[in-house]
Amino acid sequence: MPDSAGRDILARIESPRDLDGLSLDELNQLAAEMRSAMCELVTQRSAHFASNLGVVELCLALHTTFDFSRDRLIWDTGHQVYPHKLITGRYRDFASIRTKGGLMGYPNPAESPYDLFMTGHAGASVATVLGLKSGDDLQPGQEDRRAVAVIGDGAFPSGIVYEALNNAGGLKKNLIVVLNDNKMSICPRVGGLAEYLDRLRMNRRYVEFKGDVARALDHVPLVGGPLERFLGQVKESLKAGLRGGMLFEGLGARYVGPVDGHNIAQLRKYLELVKDVEGPVLLHVVTEKGHGFQPATDDPVVYHAPAPFDRSLDGVVSFKSKSSRAFTHVASEALEDAMGRDERVTAITAAMCQGNKLEKIRDRFPRRFFDTGICESHAVAFAAGQAKSGLRPVVDIYSTFLQRSYDQVFQEVALQNLPVTFLLDRAGLTGPDGPTHHGAFDVSYQRTFPNMTVVAPGDASDLPLMLDYALQAPGPVSIRYPKAKAFTVSRATAPIETGRSEVLDWGTDVVLLAFGTLLAECVAAAQTLASEGLSVGVVNARFAKPLDTDVIRRALEEAEVVVTVEEAALAGGFGSAVAEYAVDAGLDTRRLVRLGIPDRFIEHGERGELLTELGLDAAGICRAVREASGRLDVVHASDRRVS
Repeated sequence: MPDSAGRDILARIESPRDLDGLSLDELNQLAAEMRSAMCELVTQRSAHFASNLGVVELCLALHTTFDFSRDRLIWDTGHQVYPHKLITGRYRDFASIRTKGGLMGYPNPAESPYDLFMTGHAGASVATVLGLKSGDDLQPGQEDRRAVAVIGDGAFPSGIVYEALNNAGGLKKNLIVVLNDNKMSICPRVGGLAEYLDRLRMNRRYVEFKGDVARALDHVPLVGGPLERFLGQVKESLKAGLRGGMLFEGLGARYVGPVDGHNIAQLRKYLELVKDVEGPVLLHVVTEKGHGFQPATDDPVVYHAPAPFDRSLDGVVSFKSKSSRAFTHVASEALEDAMGRDERVTAITAAMCQGNKLEKIRDRFPRRFFDTGICESHAVAFAAGQAKSGLRPVVDIYSTFLQRSYDQVFQEVALQNLPVTFLLDRAGLTGPDGPTHHGAFDVSYQRTFPNMTVVAPGDASDLPLMLDYALQAPGPVSIRYPKAKAFTVSRATAPIETGRSEVLDWGTDVVLLAFGTLLAECVAAAQTLASEGLSVGVVNARFAKPLDTDVIRRALEEAEVVVTVEEAALAGGFGSAVAEYAVDAGLDTRRLVRLGIPDRFIEHGERGELLTELGLDAAGICRAVREASGRLDVVHASDRRVS
């Protein structure tokens, strides 16, 4: 039956096996229909776009060359998996992607057996697919399973990639690594490897010539004695000098390419060529980010994950709405201001210049702006070196990505007590990006490190003050803030002092201790509870480490119910820190209630939806207080009799 949107072929694809028998013309038509489906999606909501447009032909070539119901396929990073979803039985649900209860925007094994890992961080595909192949080879009857990893050039500089390639070369496992080279990460690539790939990709005459010469050299006869040794050395030297991809060959992987990533016939030819090669193979595929949609091709940075837009017949795009000022903007503006005042301050990002809104800083302070690429461990150790030299480096990074540098935060920063500042963007619930991107765990592990100070602004007015505080601190400071619209709680903002909270109001029935930007929800909850006759206090905790133990002690001694509220994991978080202190101090913990992210991975959905589901909005805080009040038989302050 024809699809109502004119996607007749796509509507018939229930699994990759339905691609069998399609002609090359039909596959190209299918590619156009898949791009149409993705364009329609982004008229409704923000979604990863340019990267997905760029891998349509590659996806079709892979699924028509291999049988991934048996063979193994890992999409590195995972945000370019939309074409894969469209042809693995999820087209009819595609409109639900990135909505609560709908398809995830990343691979998800719960959705399809064609998704093997829930990937959302860069660089791990080669290691995991090598592990899959190693595991298959150890099990009788599984040895014929082929293993393929698709990894982008932006993710390729990650250190784990080279650890895996080195291991693959040593194990000599049959493994295909498809390097999807589109000259981009989220922002343009940086570093020596990017330049190396450019040389491989651009010198096509050289690539063709080296093959001809190498084949000719294979027929050079070698005679005995010194001449034999000399000619042998010349032959091997010329082969090495003329071979593209020497870096990868040196790691034990055969290099093939570059190949046109938008030519299905050529892609299938080369995939067939390498599918049964012994040992690891790196197939260099050149694609164009945003291919098939000219505005995305012209500006793949803007169209990486654009706001919803309308498209006219002549291709002109009008965005439906502009994003409002967010905490990310507040942080970048505060950092720019600090860099203008102090030449010791540097900005370090791991390929997230656009995501962290650092473009103005990059352009204004090019000598003090450092993009390390998707190499977070290096970024943190690099910052430690700068701090040791006397600078005041700021690592501006998503909370979820800082986890990749856990050991460097410990060894190179906290252990040395170096003044590195961490600006942790996207801390808490990141909404449609889901469990791979929720910044839930930074408080839990960072507060365990000696010398580390852990803070969170209650609102937008706190954030610049906290950055200024951090840049004067003698050791490392971590500042977390959410992917959310910036707001300000009306009050006379108190200065930042080490281990001191900010008391907005005091209450004798209930005290709400807010760590982070759920302060506004606590204020709203307090107003509701006050209308019900409760005396409610609200505290902007500011510090998870060191704690304001004076205020916590007073709350647990004077109030009937004390509630900690945080947009972070309950296990080991701010509430746990309060409970630990209370136990050590011999205080009554029965009156303590902890609200936060429970001990499970939270699915995707709009941030507001998820806060409501977890009871972290004003209504949920009120419910928790009422339940605790009923359990403890709280007597309202207004009903107490003076003896």
